[in-house]
Amino acid sequence: MSAGGSTVTAAAGTGPRDTARPPVPSADDRLVSAQGIAVSLFSGAGGLDLGAEAAGYEVRAAVEWDRDAAETMEKNFAHLESPVIRADILQTPTRQILQAAGLRPGERPDLLIGAPPCTPFSKSGFWLEWKREGLEPDASLLQAYTRVLAEARPRRFVLENVYALTYDNKASRPAFERLLREIDAAGYHCEAKVLNAADYGVPQSRPRLFVIGAPKDQSLPRHPEPTHGGQWGATAQRQPASAARHRRRSARGPGHRPRTRRRGQRQIRASAARHPARRQLPVLHQQARNPDPLFTWRSKYWSFLLKLAPGKPAPTIQAQPGPYVGPFHWDNRRLRTAEIKRLFTYPDDFEFTGTRSSVQAQLGNSVPPLLAEKVIAGTAGTPGS
Repeated sequence: MSAGGSTVTAAAGTGPRDTARPPVPSADDRLVSAQGIAVSLFSGAGGLDLGAEAAGYEVRAAVEWDRDAAETMEKNFAHLESPVIRADILQTPTRQILQAAGLRPGERPDLLIGAPPCTPFSKSGFWLEWKREGLEPDASLLQAYTRVLAEARPRRFVLENVYALTYDNKASRPAFERLLREIDAAGYHCEAKVLNAADYGVPQSRPRLFVIGAPKDQSLPRHPEPTHGGQWGATAQRQPASAARHRRRSARGPGHRPRTRRRGQRQIRASAARHPARRQLPVLHQQARNPDPLFTWRSKYWSFLLKLAPGKPAPTIQAQPGPYVGPFHWDNRRLRTAEIKRLFTYPDDFEFTGTRSSVQAQLGNSVPPLLAEKVIAGTAGTPGS
């Protein structure tokens, strides 16, 4: 599978609830949103969750280990039936997750969503030999998702991960094939496809893998068709003109923050300013035919001094950038949190909890809500069907 949108279709198959609270009514006894109840695993800051709710579902339960991300979820999703389950998902029984959603024995959610941590397969770390060899233990978190899938029996599911999971190498291929086998064994068929957020109205070139599925006796949901077109990334791939109705949104879109410098704000040194936007060091080295380039794609320094281009989508924003890792603003400064939120399509009134680095991590690890909405909308049906 390539990052350009190839498809793989496979037969695919904080603690317990507060007992002092009054019993939660059954899902049958309450007014349920248009598409039904969703359960969220590896929730992070809630990008997938915002998309699910925009698509008509209501997120009733969430599992998230990170303290700041869990508090972000609780601050912005007031209708969660219980506090976010802040526990190791490998040690969290599925029945506890379903109870947290207000579901009784025998009831099942309409949608299961989740984005297991992607560090074993993330492109940004492939300069590390041990990662290319597939030695990162966090890969087992994919199995935590499929375990809940098999036990919770949702009517639809959506799993998001980095597109490098589809690479044909020692780290990725065995894990991807195992994931598809476990989905099949759980009684589901699925479609796996790499989507670029920029193709769906997000002002950020962010290719990600989405696996969507349904029980084998039901029709298979389909991925959305691209709505925006144009060039993205170093591979210069484009959507056919007939496949997109709009030009990709640029980093300087409606409501862009003005070019003002806050008192005490650190600017990037002058040497960074001399590099024109989007004519980045990897490209310059390639053009100069450097025999031993440091700034090549998938190398340690691939995003060194990377800057936004005002008229194009932002490159992928990372969760843990170093002091000289981009993207930076074209005014040669770090991006503000409000600007990063807009590059991910989070609402301006969405509140994050934690330090600046924690918020950066929450955003960099999240799914753009607009992309999530368009993917999840394709799974919609009649609740309980």
